[in-house]
Amino acid sequence: MVGVKMGAIADYGALVEAVDSQKRRLQGPPQPDLWGGDIAKRFRADPKRQMEDSFEALAELVRPDDVFVDAGGGAGRFSLPMALRCRQAINVDPSAGMGQEFEKSAAEAGIENASFVLSDWLDVDGVQGDVVLAAHVTYFVSDIQRFIAKLKGAARRRVIINLSSIAGPMLNAKLFMMVYGEEQALVPSYTHLLPALWEMGILPDVRFLPRGTFYDGVPKLPEFPQTKEDAVEVALAGVWLASQHRERADTVVREKFDELFQQDSDGFIPQWLPEVRQVLITWETGHTG
Repeated sequence: MVGVKMGAIADYGALVEAVDSQKRRLQGPPQPDLWGGDIAKRFRADPKRQMEDSFEALAELVRPDDVFVDAGGGAGRFSLPMALRCRQAINVDPSAGMGQEFEKSAAEAGIENASFVLSDWLDVDGVQGDVVLAAHVTYFVSDIQRFIAKLKGAARRRVIINLSSIAGPMLNAKLFMMVYGEEQALVPSYTHLLPALWEMGILPDVRFLPRGTFYDGVPKLPEFPQTKEDAVEVALAGVWLASQHRERADTVVREKFDELFQQDSDGFIPQWLPEVRQVLITWETGHTG
């Protein structure tokens, strides 16, 4: 209705619903396990790898005797290395493909204090921990008030939300426009989440991490594709593109290749990706002392 002013929570939900509506219109109904298969493999990482400073910023908030819960934790990129530092880690995720990669990774690393719960966070029951993390998940949640309430209810001490300053699904907005012929619907990040949290009466701490990837304060130089074919694959990766439109997208990327990539001694450098920073939003729940 014209003239009706929505609140921040309703605004947030409307943005996510607009994204979902655009996807259904352009790409058809969602796949049964959108995050399974090759995508799940891409999100898997060695739990015993040297951890980035961004992970260390999370780990500072977790104590050795804590139970750590990762809401929408995928293949265990955060929960498995955290299991090496705390009493127990519980990963809740609705993707069976992500669960398979989680179990393989845990077994290969010999991690026995981490478990996977196959469930959407809004449907899970009985999962509690001292610290509950939702990393790069809130972009997709239309019922943000219930999602946040579930995080608060499950966290005995602290909730942490990790997201990118520009929502991950928006990083390929230029490619989306080229392939689908219209602007990608805006996926909400911290600028929309924070007002929704304030409307819920939550006043969190907010921390912006430095741009780029760092190890012990030392920046890691990005790695770029070394061949044109690898560069094309980089452009076509991700959930922004429906599988049935891959051939069309391949043609577009090759036609626009010189606009999309700049070649130098480091390889083929993507030109469409915006600069982003990791954002940590956290607060204590007050359930325990």
